[in-house]
Amino acid sequence: MTLLIATCVTLLACSLLVQSRPVAAATAVLLLIAFAAILWAAGSGATGLAAGKPPGARTSLGLGFWLLASAPVLCLVDLAQQAMFRPAARTVVVLVGVAIVVGVIAGGAFDNVSVMREYRAHADTFRAELMRHAVLVVTAVAIVLLLGLPLGILGFRQRRFGERLLSALGIIQTVPSIALFGLLIGPLTSLGQALPWAGAIGIAGIGTTPAVIALVLYGLLPLVRNTIAGLEAVSPAVIDAARGNGMRDRQILIMVTLPLALPVILSGLRIVSVQTVGLAVVAALIGAGGLGTFVFQGLGQNAIDLVMLGVLPTVTFALAVDAVFALFASKGVHS
Repeated sequence: MTLLIATCVTLLACSLLVQSRPVAAATAVLLLIAFAAILWAAGSGATGLAAGKPPGARTSLGLGFWLLASAPVLCLVDLAQQAMFRPAARTVVVLVGVAIVVGVIAGGAFDNVSVMREYRAHADTFRAELMRHAVLVVTAVAIVLLLGLPLGILGFRQRRFGERLLSALGIIQTVPSIALFGLLIGPLTSLGQALPWAGAIGIAGIGTTPAVIALVLYGLLPLVRNTIAGLEAVSPAVIDAARGNGMRDRQILIMVTLPLALPVILSGLRIVSVQTVGLAVVAALIGAGGLGTFVFQGLGQNAIDLVMLGVLPTVTFALAVDAVFALFASKGVHS
């Protein structure tokens, strides 16, 4: 373990230095190796502690492990920024990191770690809640895209409306997520009771409906703001040239301004997607399910391993979404 700590400290010092891309790439490989070694050492330690103990004995990962395991990850993030790794290279690093975690788990190194025992005890529930979490995120992001893009275009064309819209969405962002979920319970409950057809399609004060509405309200601001900013960044000379070629306003919007503003719009959608993955955890408080179910169950039972069963997949989910958007953004820029 002393060797692992010394290795991580050395790599931390190396990764914080400004360096050439070949040196940065070699450092990234070493950081990934150190990350794998830390995971393997933790699993081996848990296996050793479990030897000769009752079958119900568990080994929890302490604060030292999480600090040590996060060190190479944070170094990789900083290194990618300093060395200006391309999005494709960053995606490869993320995928390799995920592969290391999956490989360590699949190899049985973590079989005696309490987090894995929690997973095995809740395997069916975990898969169901992971799917519900993904459905919440995809549904909310899709609605944000369908609403936010037209609102952003309208806000660009009508500046006064755009200013008022951004102000209103900014106010929504200041409301804490738990408070917003709570504020939606009363109106949606009344609506479901007053309109039988609304209750029949699932509109109620708790469950998926208020969760999706809250996630959409939180996600509109980044997309609307980036849509307006992207459209404003298009050079007027380009628009004048398109109009001089006989193109109408709608044609200019679809064929000229939107394609040029697409990188900025995708950046906003990337923020929305990553943000929604995290906020969807809180939706478990109002019965929407998702990975937050394990987080709040663990908090209620003072079971940190159950909390981590919800937290770790959420973080991995967010990193994967961010990496995918970064890859698409790089392809859009190069094309």
